[in-house]
Amino acid sequence: MKKNKFSKNWIIKQKRDVYVKQSKIEGYRSRAVYKLQEINQKFKILKNGIKLIDLGAAPGSWSQFISKNFKNSKIVSIDLKQMEEIKNTYQIVGDFTDELQKKKIIEYFNGKIDAVISDMAVNTTGNKSIDSIVTGELSVDALIFSTDILKKQGCFVSKIFMGPSFNEIIIIAKKKFKQVNVFKPPASRKDSKESFIICKYLR
Repeated sequence: MKKNKFSKNWIIKQKRDVYVKQSKIEGYRSRAVYKLQEINQKFKILKNGIKLIDLGAAPGSWSQFISKNFKNSKIVSIDLKQMEEIKNTYQIVGDFTDELQKKKIIEYFNGKIDAVISDMAVNTTGNKSIDSIVTGELSVDALIFSTDILKKQGCFVSKIFMGPSFNEIIIIAKKKFKQVNVFKPPASRKDSKESFIICKYLR
């Protein structure tokens, strides 16, 4: 009964959500596109000709946004789920922590890249502490991977949740990058504990 009530509440929220409506009008696959747009407006992480990896990309709105708005971009979109094709992107179905997938990514770019972005989160269990820890571990994995493939002036962006692993991620990020910011975009729902860590300039 509770699950049905939750589902109904979620559907009502979606119908009222201005970002959901806007994403449909503009042809984007999810409202998450506006989080990236707001992050970029504040931190200027995207540019024409960018070489970039979109981790946990499905359904693909972040890759869509970059492909549509930044000329000559070179994008790898990776997710465990299959996605519909997106213009000017190389899509990989798989786990980015798998060595085989890392090898595919490195070979595709054949050199250092400008940005690694991640909107990854685990499927929620209902236990916010566990969800935060596991998503935090994903963020740390993504951060470490980014340090191997980014240019010195590169940028790493990842979703993180307030919780037990939050401070650990910040500490690791500050050891690896010169500039570290935490930002909650206006497009993030008010009741969500998500924020985004934006890291620039490798040490």
